[in-house]
Amino acid sequence: MSCDDSYVVENIVAQLILNLDEVAAADAARFGPKAANQAALGHAGLPIPGGYAVDAAAYWIQLESLGLTDSVRAAATAEVFEEARQHISRVRINLFDEPIVPEVLEPLLAARQSLVDRFGKPLVVRSSALMEDQAGSTFAGQFESFLGLESEDDFITAVRACWAALWASRARQYMTHHHITPADTAMGLLIQPLVEARASGGGMSLTANKGMLLTATWGLGSAIAQGEIVPDRYDLDRNGTLCDTVVGHKDHSVHCVHHQVGPSAQAVAAPRVQEPCLNEKQIKELSDLLVRAEDLLGKPVEIEWAQDETGFKMLQARPLKMEPAQVPDEIWLRHPGIKGHPSGIGWGSGRACVINCECELSRLAPGDILVTKVAGPALSQVLPRVSGVVAELGGSTSHLASLARERGIPMVLGVPEATRKIPDGVQVGVDGVMGMVRWIN
Repeated sequence: MSCDDSYVVENIVAQLILNLDEVAAADAARFGPKAANQAALGHAGLPIPGGYAVDAAAYWIQLESLGLTDSVRAAATAEVFEEARQHISRVRINLFDEPIVPEVLEPLLAARQSLVDRFGKPLVVRSSALMEDQAGSTFAGQFESFLGLESEDDFITAVRACWAALWASRARQYMTHHHITPADTAMGLLIQPLVEARASGGGMSLTANKGMLLTATWGLGSAIAQGEIVPDRYDLDRNGTLCDTVVGHKDHSVHCVHHQVGPSAQAVAAPRVQEPCLNEKQIKELSDLLVRAEDLLGKPVEIEWAQDETGFKMLQARPLKMEPAQVPDEIWLRHPGIKGHPSGIGWGSGRACVINCECELSRLAPGDILVTKVAGPALSQVLPRVSGVVAELGGSTSHLASLARERGIPMVLGVPEATRKIPDGVQVGVDGVMGMVRWIN
């Protein structure tokens, strides 16, 4: 692409879409905190993949062009559920099916082509709602991210799906808990080249015991975010000194392959399943990035990162809610326990409800401790009903763990054979800070 062509592309894109290098791209009111924080990280000199932030105004332009603004308002104010559902369905169906208006589509395609020409890699499209990634309402795992997009059609489909995700039932339930509706917010977007990750993970700049924590797995980080594996856990002090390493069980990794739509899981070779993903030098480098992100946001943060052949890239930084540890009653210390990844806040106890399939979730009674195998974001719907969560897979930086901390729910993930060892119906105590689960036989 010539210098003249590059200038034309940037000039077209500038109407609704900004390069993350531009100062204005850090405006969360326009682009949403996820995209704005990514831009701010880059401005501060932290390594990011680059890319573009799409103004939430593009979402509103599309709604108006499709004549959906009345439906948006009606869905928010309808007193009868059936009436609201009709308006919501109309919004979602039209966002998915109808063509994107030219004044939005043209800069979107220009941004896409610019990244393809510059990086020669598949793309990523992520949601960046205006109310996302804020203290008290992270929306972790509630919206959409699409990885490995190569064709123009797949790219456009991802944009539409991210806009429509604002109206998905899971996101609406989350909003209801926070006393907001989709009409109160809008959807920005983040468009970036895919990081062809050797390893990925998360991090917390402050834990309940006043330290820091990193998690890691092979390949893309979606296996951690979705609670599908037990990641490596690295506990550090506030100086970034490694205090403890707990190697996870990473039996599969997620990768994007050229000419394949979307990421796919691949089995990890046996010797690498329990091999640490990071060495001490890499841990120190990541801990330094974690501290710099905390300094930039001015508060404790949770991050997502990926490592390719050129080094580490920061993919996300959002505020982290963390509260002091609670001391359980001494009687619990007399009973058997198993340790996992501390993933929630505080201490909770209740009746164990062992669930082996989502179809059994109706068995959960208010105040129960959910004991299950996979702790994915789909379980967010039951968090308001439980006193705690224990799962065999997952780690401290999964999406569900973020939601548990936000709601103040004790959670321990990565607990080996929890569904077999903890009898259904017994009294269980969950220490979300120390990562210990105990039960009374």
